[in-house]
Amino acid sequence: MRLVEIFNEHPASVGETYGEHLVHASGFGFRMVLGGLACILHGLLPFLFVKTGSRQIATLHDRMVVNRTKPMPGILDFVI
Repeated sequence: MRLVEIFNEHPASVGETYGEHLVHASGFGFRMVLGGLACILHGLLPFLFVKTGSRQIATLHDRMVVNRTKPMPGILDFVI
C-alpha cells in the first residue's frame, strides 16, 4: 500500500480529508486530555470540576454522533 493511501484511507472512510481529520481528531484528543485531567483533580479534590468530566463526554458524544453532518459509511461500503 502506498504511503498516501495509508494516510487517506481512514479519513476518507468517514467523509473527511486528511487535514479535516487531523483537526477533528486533534480537537477530540485535546478535549479528552483536559477532561481526564479534570477528572483526576476531581478525584483528589471532590469539590473541583464536579461536572466537567460528564460535560466533556456529552459534548464529544454530541459532536461525534448526534450532530454529525457527514454521512457515516454503511456496512456495504466496506464490503464492496
